[in-house]
Amino acid sequence: MFVFCQFLNFFKNRSIFKYFRNVNSKKRILVAPLDWGLGHASRCIPIAKVLQKEGFEVVFATSGRALELLIKEFPKNDFIKLEGYNITYPKNGQMAVSMLSQLFKIWKSIRKEHIQLQQIIEDYNIDGVISDNRYGLYSKKVPCVFMTHQLKIQSPIFSETLQKINFKYIKKFDECWVPDSNKHSLSGQLSNANNTPFKCRYIGALSRFEKLEKTEDLDILAIVSGPEPQRSIFEELLKKQLIASKLKALLVLGKTEENKEEEIESLKLVSHLSAKSLNQQMVNADVVISRSGYSTVMDIAKLHKKAIFVPTPGQTEQLFLAKYFYDKNMAFAMHQKELDIQHAFQKAKNLSPLTSDNFEVDWHDLLSLFKSE
Repeated sequence: MFVFCQFLNFFKNRSIFKYFRNVNSKKRILVAPLDWGLGHASRCIPIAKVLQKEGFEVVFATSGRALELLIKEFPKNDFIKLEGYNITYPKNGQMAVSMLSQLFKIWKSIRKEHIQLQQIIEDYNIDGVISDNRYGLYSKKVPCVFMTHQLKIQSPIFSETLQKINFKYIKKFDECWVPDSNKHSLSGQLSNANNTPFKCRYIGALSRFEKLEKTEDLDILAIVSGPEPQRSIFEELLKKQLIASKLKALLVLGKTEENKEEEIESLKLVSHLSAKSLNQQMVNADVVISRSGYSTVMDIAKLHKKAIFVPTPGQTEQLFLAKYFYDKNMAFAMHQKELDIQHAFQKAKNLSPLTSDNFEVDWHDLLSLFKSE
């Protein structure tokens, strides 16, 4: 009787399912993108779809507009609100200095999410983790993957120190997935790091989009994204210039929490589009205007579109990518304060589309990490 009572006490306030899982139950993978803009969340969409197709259950963990985006795309999945690093962004574009001043706050957030993950694994029966640029989501309990395209930190100051910190955290994961090719790179020197002190796999570029036929003619698709206050500054700049241009344009505001539409002369504004609708409108457009975030770059390259890149002021990674494609005549680029849409549109129209054929991913090999018992 004593043994039986001890057995019952062991399960008190616990789910029996947690300890005796059905042998036929699906393995559960936590997919956790960083919530800086929508790029990290959007490139996790194709990963989540493949995971589900391969028989896994996907649980998402993020916050803000990234969370709203994923809820709209996967309404039946489980979601965990996992706060980001609560970074504040400057209006003057001095991003590097601002980020360095907030390193202690970032470190505290990384430590906090690491502790939270251990409980999430227990509470949600997690069998594996895919973390898109969230440095604290590693654990010895289950296989954990860190996904990033930026192995080489772009910073005007303390780049060597930041690089060491970057690698120190990535080493804590079982694998690092780089959404690019190491032979025909789309991200240039950002992902080109030799002799990394961790297992690094170049998995190929990722995009949630597919090649489609045009359904209407559109001069410009303009996409607003990224953190505040620069997101709103960019929105107002695009709105003003697109109206003045008289070009047929669609401006997508990236406000996943809203569902509004407005037409002003030849410009249509929408708060947010589903992945399917955004895919179609990008196909329809002659030119895409956007930030030069890597996830957007991959979407544009997948659909072979002509592009105008306007990097977020002070964001060194976006500045690097915009210059990289501009120098190669693969896209037109302008600084935000110098943006002239009429001029940029004509320049971009005369360029060849931005293309890449690096979208073949060996999912069977990659996901074997989570299939082993």
